[in-house]
Amino acid sequence: MSVEATGKTRRGRGARAAARQSRDITMLPALKRRLPLTEPMTQEQIERIDAASMDILENVGVQFRDDIALADWKRAGAKVDGERVYLDRHLVRELIATIPESFTYHARNPANNLPFGQDHSVFVPMTGAPFLRDLDDVRRNPTLDDLANFHKLSHMLPAMQSSAHHIVEPYDHPISQRHLRITYSSMKYSDKMFMGMTTSPKNAEDVLDMCAILFGEEFLETHPVVTGNCNGNSPLVWDETMLGALRAFSRRNQPVLCSPFVLGGANTPASSAATVAQLNAEALSALAYTQLIRKGAPAIYGHYLSTVSMKSGAPMAGTPEISLMNFMIGQMARFYRVPWRTSNTLGGAKTFDAQAGYESAMTLNAVLMAGANYIWHSAGWNEAGMHCSTAKFIVDAEMCAMGYRMAEGIKWDDFEEALAAIPDIGPGGHYLGHPHTLEHFQKAFFMPEMFDNNSIEQWQAEGGVEINERALIRARAMLNEYEEPKLDAGINEALLDYIARREREIPAADALNQDF
Repeated sequence: MSVEATGKTRRGRGARAAARQSRDITMLPALKRRLPLTEPMTQEQIERIDAASMDILENVGVQFRDDIALADWKRAGAKVDGERVYLDRHLVRELIATIPESFTYHARNPANNLPFGQDHSVFVPMTGAPFLRDLDDVRRNPTLDDLANFHKLSHMLPAMQSSAHHIVEPYDHPISQRHLRITYSSMKYSDKMFMGMTTSPKNAEDVLDMCAILFGEEFLETHPVVTGNCNGNSPLVWDETMLGALRAFSRRNQPVLCSPFVLGGANTPASSAATVAQLNAEALSALAYTQLIRKGAPAIYGHYLSTVSMKSGAPMAGTPEISLMNFMIGQMARFYRVPWRTSNTLGGAKTFDAQAGYESAMTLNAVLMAGANYIWHSAGWNEAGMHCSTAKFIVDAEMCAMGYRMAEGIKWDDFEEALAAIPDIGPGGHYLGHPHTLEHFQKAFFMPEMFDNNSIEQWQAEGGVEINERALIRARAMLNEYEEPKLDAGINEALLDYIARREREIPAADALNQDF
């Protein structure tokens, strides 16, 4: 080999080494799934669930505890008796047919825009935790600064494709005004897509007004930029708060997750198949309602799935039935040609222990094989959602990156080049120093950074650090390295002015704002 070639090789190796030492925070593109889906139901069984759900809608009905929604359904020709709405299956099918099967999410950084729906999936962190386990692994109430840290980590973790919204509840700010600071934190500390608070109709309107400042009102009319979530009260109830928030999002053409809240065996029958039939009816009723508000508005078939321990009444995660129901719900959503949401790395463990890992891994694999589009609660969830673990947040994100790589399927782009290495090495040799290995090893096999695969002797020599502490060390390092993706100065000022005005208008109170 010539001196020049040797120099080039050394420089190439040096560049690769330098690249390995710098942290790559580039967001992964939307996952384009290439693995076969797990679809346990036959076409006949899909139609059986559909028929059962339509019978529920027609003969049992759904309670819409909201005068505006009841009036909307009456105008649409539905039978309304008090608060109960009986939906004809033909009306439901006609309405849900106008929901877009796919669309593109737009972030304030266009490089982070995401195609969504059909065979594309996105990972979104957990939200709603009233406690956290912090950088010292102490369980406590969160603050706005803690929320900002999770938004910063979301920004820096490639597999997290959203900063979500209230990953943790900031207790140092009044409940009535909290949604404003949560939304600003989502916008300020990350330039990925985010979620919008739907804790009251007024709060939802504030979120959308802030989105109009960030993106422009006209842009919102034709571009999905924020996601709302509306939880149903199973069995078969949608309340005034959620429906008002749904209307706010749908009117402005922004996606809303229509999510029955399932505690299998408690608020659904003690049967996976019958639970899915009820959940499907609930989801369809809300999805159809979005189209009464605005035909063609994006909407997402949602759910929160857990089963209930008949010993204690506690919700359980990572159970086989949850996986089976995810597979079934995926088939139903594809039957109706609508995108769908699920929950990812759930678990009931009180610390980041083996139970937490097993439950989360079980669910992660199931939602990927089910073909979910909006994969929510993908990082940090522990203690049945009661706390967000900083350590688990880091490791869950790496697990999502591993799942992402698996779901991409087999890569064939360097097949012939790799085959050519076999005669170069021959029997009894090794490939470690081969040019193809040096060029491709970083992408050929996923190399986890949070998992320790060294010998026990090396692990002990390096201090015997367990995964919980390794993850906390990583989180501290990332936060030290964080660089804010600055908002435009004029937009930032306008957002702060809006927040200041609304905080003057909304009395500080430990209750959700419903009136101001």
